[in-house]
Amino acid sequence: MHKKLELPGIERIRARFLDMQEQRQRALAEHALAAWEGSTLQDINDNLAEARTILHQIAGTAGSLGFDDLGTVARDNELAIDAHLDGPKGKIANCPTEIIFGLDDFLKSSEALIAEQSALESA
Repeated sequence: MHKKLELPGIERIRARFLDMQEQRQRALAEHALAAWEGSTLQDINDNLAEARTILHQIAGTAGSLGFDDLGTVARDNELAIDAHLDGPKGKIANCPTEIIFGLDDFLKSSEALIAEQSALESA
């Protein structure tokens, strides 16, 4: 059995990522709600673009820290928002429910990861 070689200090970096993740969750939830309740195309698309930026940051970092599943869900949501913003639906003043449901799934995955990591630290 081979133990995975890890960089010195990686646990501290993971802990910092998870701390930042809590802040990112709040920001994502705010942008999702603002997009859902947006009354103009500009409001909706601006909030989706902000959510996409946050997801992009998470997707780019999560996998390298061993949080592959979270990174995949973030990337899937990022791509869904890109497709919406770049396609014909991005020209309609409503936010697709599938994007909101995808963001909700991401937030649940993120919360579960934080709880799991917290339980491991407490053990």
